[in-house]
Amino acid sequence: MYRGELSKMQGAVFLLVLLGAMSGREMLHLVHLPATTTVAENSPPETPVHKFSVNLSASLSPVIPGWPLIINTSPLTDAFKVNWLSDTDFEVVTTGTEQLDFETGPNIFDLQIYVKDDVGVTDLQILTVQVTDVNEPPQFQGNLAKGLDLYILEGANPGFLYQVEAFDPEDTSRNIPLHYFLIFHSVNFSMSANGTLFSTTEFDFEAGHKSFHLVAGVRDSQGLEASTTLHVNIVNVNDEIPRFTSIMVPEREAKGTLLLDLNKFCFDDDSKAPNNQFNFTTPSGVGSSGRFSQDPAGSGKIVLIGDLDYENSSNLAAGNKYTMIIQVQDVAPPYYKNNIHIYICTKPENEFPLAFDRPSYVFEVSELRPARTRVGLVHATDKDFPQSSIMYSISMGGASLQYPNIFWINPQTGELQLVTKADYETTPIYILRIQATNVEDSSSVTVTVNILGENDEKPICTPNSYFLAIPMDLKVGTNIQNFKLTCTDLDSSPRSFRYSMGPGNINSHFTFSPNAGSNVTSLLLATRFDCASGLDKIWDYKLLVYITDDNLLSGRKKAQAHVETGTVTLSISVIPHPTTAVTTTARPRVIYQVRRKNVYSPSAWYVPFVITLGSILLLGLLGSLFVLLAKAIHRHCPRKTGKPKKLPVKKGEMKTTKPEVLVETIQMNSVFDGEAIDPVTGAVYEFNSNTGARKWKDPSTQMPRWKEPDPRGTAPSRAVAGEEAGPPRSTGERDGLSGKAPAEDAPIPETRMAAQAPQRAETQPSRATPKLHLGIQQ
Repeated sequence: MYRGELSKMQGAVFLLVLLGAMSGREMLHLVHLPATTTVAENSPPETPVHKFSVNLSASLSPVIPGWPLIINTSPLTDAFKVNWLSDTDFEVVTTGTEQLDFETGPNIFDLQIYVKDDVGVTDLQILTVQVTDVNEPPQFQGNLAKGLDLYILEGANPGFLYQVEAFDPEDTSRNIPLHYFLIFHSVNFSMSANGTLFSTTEFDFEAGHKSFHLVAGVRDSQGLEASTTLHVNIVNVNDEIPRFTSIMVPEREAKGTLLLDLNKFCFDDDSKAPNNQFNFTTPSGVGSSGRFSQDPAGSGKIVLIGDLDYENSSNLAAGNKYTMIIQVQDVAPPYYKNNIHIYICTKPENEFPLAFDRPSYVFEVSELRPARTRVGLVHATDKDFPQSSIMYSISMGGASLQYPNIFWINPQTGELQLVTKADYETTPIYILRIQATNVEDSSSVTVTVNILGENDEKPICTPNSYFLAIPMDLKVGTNIQNFKLTCTDLDSSPRSFRYSMGPGNINSHFTFSPNAGSNVTSLLLATRFDCASGLDKIWDYKLLVYITDDNLLSGRKKAQAHVETGTVTLSISVIPHPTTAVTTTARPRVIYQVRRKNVYSPSAWYVPFVITLGSILLLGLLGSLFVLLAKAIHRHCPRKTGKPKKLPVKKGEMKTTKPEVLVETIQMNSVFDGEAIDPVTGAVYEFNSNTGARKWKDPSTQMPRWKEPDPRGTAPSRAVAGEEAGPPRSTGERDGLSGKAPAEDAPIPETRMAAQAPQRAETQPSRATPKLHLGIQQ
């Protein structure tokens, strides 16, 4: 019954899965994928890389055991696997079967993670793993990484023993130097920073110094270290006779060469054979195997059979000094014997030339770089051992007009440096000859230094300063006095200039056109001067003009480019409109004083000459016209008098101010063709028969006349010429204003003339002194 229910339940589940698939419900899928993650290089096994989970399908069917799997990788690798954390949680970890190396291996892996459940529903997603760089310590290679045995003959002089070398995995180009040292201090040995091991004392095997244990360390630029062990063994030297020392053999000695015949040095005092005969055993000893032998065997003739190359690493380990022990034994009983110690030292030869690591060098340096800037490094080597120090020097080139040497080279390291800033415009390329020298040889190499041109020159403009004078009413857009600015720059094209106004351009009256793209520009008036509203209050401008050589820079280069700016000073004086000065006076009139200032150039001498000549001619013409006009008016215009006009009294003026009397006198010439006698006064007057004009005749020209006796008995009176017989004076305004005789051309009625005589006699004594008047004659 239980099995039946179970089968029914499984069928129901299967049906639900099918229904879920048919209805489009949620399917099985990986959560937190696809994704990108990182893992450090050289990570140990089981290092977590990325966690993810599985979202079951609607059937809730579990994931098949052993799944999810990494089914494909790009590139192929076994460095990753999937671990179960729970039924739905999983984690990608490292396996440790392959080393993840950032420097030598792939840096990015694409892992295809595949999952499947009980009912066959699947999902596939990608996990991208990026290997990150981790600084690794330096490493020793070969036998040196496991430890190395070194040998020193007792009694040997202190000096070079071995060259330790390591490499930094991060420095694939091997350009970054490593620092070497002895981890534990030793009084018998020292190590230089470049890894050279030296002995500092002479060793004695019998004194107990048979071997030494040294630990050599190396450190990279970021402080990571590595170490290796060096076992230094002291080789015992038998001081007993017979022995042969300092047998020097050139390193290039040919194989088969007889080095030593022991028969010339070994004797037996026995006089008869075979007691005086002996033989020699096969040589043995440190370093002798494979290098030396007897030929023929037992003859005592030592010949060279191996390599004595001083630079050979195995020979270096032995110090190029070899010890042979040969036993000498009688051929007859009791077989007396003795040991002979033979020391053979290799004599180094100059096999290799001193040479630079390049046939030539090309360096670049910016002309903006200061003194002591590193230009480049030259390096020479000599493969001959023992190595001697190399000295570097500049044998030719590197001078300029201002400095005998632009460059300096470090004699020990070969680093080329600047002594002073270089100038691209003066010398763009330097050709140097660098020489390297050691105790045996010398070599030289050509070094080309290209000076990189930079924008380090300021624009220079002419004129650098200038004075200009302009009128206030100058039109906008006018080239001010045809002024032009011409600029040059040693390291910029004519189109690179840009012009701008600095301090002093108040109200932006002035501008340059063009303001960019040309080395020649004109000064223009940009805005008019406005003094009426009070906007402009100064008339002397001092402009500071900036000339910048960055017009051709693009936006991408502008942030890094070096820009230079030159300056020009312009002084501009603005000549204002003629000023008006008002003179205050009690009289109601205004006097205008006009001041004008010539603005023409002093060099234009003809301008004042023409103006003066024209003015003289104009004044002469006006004067002649005025004379003619005055004559015409005098002949044709009648005399007129007018009443004095009262001048208006302004507020604040004294009311007692007397008005000025204006008298206008007009004279006309009339022809008098008749003459008559005044019946009242008896005076003679002349008259014009056409116009009726009359005038009194001069009394001095008249004859005295006797009057008829008065019928009323009055005594007759005699008119005497010159006494009260002149023409009668008129009264009223005309007499009071002028104080002169009546106009000669005015008609005089007879009745008036008759009545004037007694009146004139009465009023004449009381006449007031005529007032001051202004006569205007036209």
